[in-house]
Amino acid sequence: MSRFWSPFVKDLVPYVPGEQPKLDNLIKLNTNENPYGPSPAVLEAIRGELDASLRLYPAPNADLLKETIAEYYGVTTAQVFVGNGSDEVLAHIFHALFQHSKPVLMPDISYSFYPVYCGLYGIEAKALPLAEDFSIRPEDYRGENGGIIFPNPNAPTGMLLPLAGIEQILQANPDSVVVVDEAYIDFGGETAIALVDRYPNLLVTQTLSKSRSLAGLRVGLAVGHSDLIEALERIKNSFNSYPLDRLAIVGAVAAFADQTYFQQTCQAVVTSREALTKGLEELDFVVLPSAANFVLARHVERDGEELAAELRAQKVVVRHFRSPRIEQFLRITIGTPEQNQALLHALGKLLTA
Repeated sequence: MSRFWSPFVKDLVPYVPGEQPKLDNLIKLNTNENPYGPSPAVLEAIRGELDASLRLYPAPNADLLKETIAEYYGVTTAQVFVGNGSDEVLAHIFHALFQHSKPVLMPDISYSFYPVYCGLYGIEAKALPLAEDFSIRPEDYRGENGGIIFPNPNAPTGMLLPLAGIEQILQANPDSVVVVDEAYIDFGGETAIALVDRYPNLLVTQTLSKSRSLAGLRVGLAVGHSDLIEALERIKNSFNSYPLDRLAIVGAVAAFADQTYFQQTCQAVVTSREALTKGLEELDFVVLPSAANFVLARHVERDGEELAAELRAQKVVVRHFRSPRIEQFLRITIGTPEQNQALLHALGKLLTA
C-alpha cells in the first residue's frame, strides 16, 4: 500500500483474468477465445484503414457501427451503446444504473467481474444460489433490489436460461434494471434483444470477442431502451469520449456484414462442443449442458485442481476455479477438432496412468 493511494483503493479486490501463458506448442483452452480467426473481410477492412487517417480521432459516437448493430437487430441507433469490450460496457452499467443504495442481485456462480464492479463503485452485491443442477431459478429474483445481472448462457457453467425465464424476472422487477450479459449467446441461445421494446427495464450486453473472433480488438455493445442508453452515454462521455479506435470500428462493421463466415464458425464450435462433451463423458466426466463455447466438467474420481496441473504439464491449459461448489470442475474452451482431440488424448493418458 502506498501513501499516495486514494483511501478506497486498498480495499479493492481486482478481477483476475484467465492466464495468457507464454509456452511453445501450447493447446490453450482456458480463456474462451474462438479457435477460428476473424472473417477475412475484417482483416481487409482493417488494412484499408491503415493510412494517414490514423492521425485523426475516431468518430466519438461510432455512428457507423451503431447503425450496423441497429440494422442487424432491428432496433434504432438510440437503443445501441458501444464500448471498449463488454467489460467496459458493464462497468458503465454498474456506474450509471446500479448505484441506488440497494443490493444488486446476481447468481452465486457467475462472471466474477460483477462483484469487482460492486466493490469499485461501492454497491452491495447479493449472490443468489444456483439450483442444485446449477441452473438459474427465475423465482429467486424478486423483492427489493437495485438491479439484476446475470450472464446467459451463464459463465462458467455454460447453462442457458430460456427467454420465458428472462421474462419472468423482468415481470417480477418492473422498477429495476435487468441486465442480461450475452457474451456467449451465439453458440446456442436466443438473444433477449427481441424483448427490449416490450420491457423498458431490460438491457442486453454482447461482445465481439467470442462468436466474432475479435477478442484482440475489444468491442462490446449494449441494446435497450433509449433512456438506459442515454445514461451510459453520459458516463462514457464523462470518462472517455473515444473508447473505440478507427480500426475497431471498421473491423466490427465488417464482422457483422460477413454473416456466412459467422454462421459457419459458430456451427463449427457447436459441432466440436457436442463431440468434446461425448468424449469427456466416455472418460467418466460429468459435463454440464452448455450453450456456450466452453464446457464445465468434473471427473467422477479425480481432483479438479490436480487434473488441471497435470494437463498443464502436458502443455494443455484449461481453467480451474477454487470457488465453492465448482472447485472440482474444469472449464474447457472449445478448440478446433484437433485441439479437442489432443485434450482428450492427454486426459486419457492421465486417467489410466
